[in-house]
Amino acid sequence: MSGAKREIVLGVGGGIAAYKACDLLRRLQDLNFSVTVVPTPSSLNFVGTATWEALSGRSVSTEVWQDVEKVKHVSLADQSDAIIIAPTTADLLARLVQGRADDLLTNVVCASSKPKFLVPAMHPQMWLNPTTQANVEILRSRGFAVMQPATGRLTGEDSGVGRFPDTNEIIAAFLEHIGSTQDLVGKKILISAGGTREAIDPVRYIGNRSSGKQGQALAIEARNRGALVTMVLANSDASELAGVKTLKVETAAEMHSALLANMQDSDVLIMAAAVSDARPTSVATEKIKKNDLNSIDLVSNLDILKDLSTSANDSQVIVGFAAETSNLEELGKAKLLSKELDLIYVNDVSNGAVFASDESAGYLISADGESTYIEQTSKAKIAKYILDKVVSRLGYANG
Repeated sequence: MSGAKREIVLGVGGGIAAYKACDLLRRLQDLNFSVTVVPTPSSLNFVGTATWEALSGRSVSTEVWQDVEKVKHVSLADQSDAIIIAPTTADLLARLVQGRADDLLTNVVCASSKPKFLVPAMHPQMWLNPTTQANVEILRSRGFAVMQPATGRLTGEDSGVGRFPDTNEIIAAFLEHIGSTQDLVGKKILISAGGTREAIDPVRYIGNRSSGKQGQALAIEARNRGALVTMVLANSDASELAGVKTLKVETAAEMHSALLANMQDSDVLIMAAAVSDARPTSVATEKIKKNDLNSIDLVSNLDILKDLSTSANDSQVIVGFAAETSNLEELGKAKLLSKELDLIYVNDVSNGAVFASDESAGYLISADGESTYIEQTSKAKIAKYILDKVVSRLGYANG
């Protein structure tokens, strides 16, 4: 998955469960999807255009004849990564089987080759109707994913199969269908990101060039795989992420304190931040005049990663980062051993690479001796590779 938002079309059929799709829309947005809502005309009897536009932040159309110059049925089909229709009524199932294209939503479906995920919701007798069941099987044979409705109370006193499933169940099934695994559900992931700063005076500081992009990519990937994510973010322009608890800090001491406070309850620590190795022995209360700025006495900062890793439980997985300009693999293995890590990713920062970039290259080294060189690729893919290893390590640590 990439750090950029993924485009989703959320189709809404004309059933009473349409109002529940409002929560589904919010959850999709929390998972870093950009959502365009395409309701059927009849669904607007339940939830109006203004609601969908307010929640999605995008204009909403129901007919092909609206904004004709934008050729929306083609552009939406091309731009979207997937289509989810929730609720899908019996009538809409039948129209999709027939290949009908009599409103914007069915036109988009006909024009799209992307994954399609349907969430039926209707009266039990309509769901169990042989024609409806046959339509479901036909759509599944054509590659549509059709979710099984829940069982429970429906409109009025009616009860049975046909109820709109819980949002969590829809999200999990949808992500599985589009290939986004949920292998970190319930796991607590603690991530540090950005670069710490140590004050010299009220104006100047000792810092580094870390942007926080790699830590943010890790937080997005972990969240999308079902984890409960806390990110300790130092001096980064990265925006706060929906579904990620973000704690902002400035200095190494503040970062250590925030990580320490959250470490005990975490299953995984990923130390992606660039922490200042030293700080001034004293901080001037007033700006130091240029002529007086001859030297700065420094004292070493605590090695946060080593402090946390050496006191970690056997079941906790610890991942470190290192930035090197040469001998990456050799230095990475040495740091992994000295800091008692399960994994380390060693960035190749020679010639000013990596910092503030959307891409990275380096070695991913594990405590079991495996070392893999990752060619230049997006930090989002680096995050995926790292978390794949984390999942494997969690299984080993807790097996």
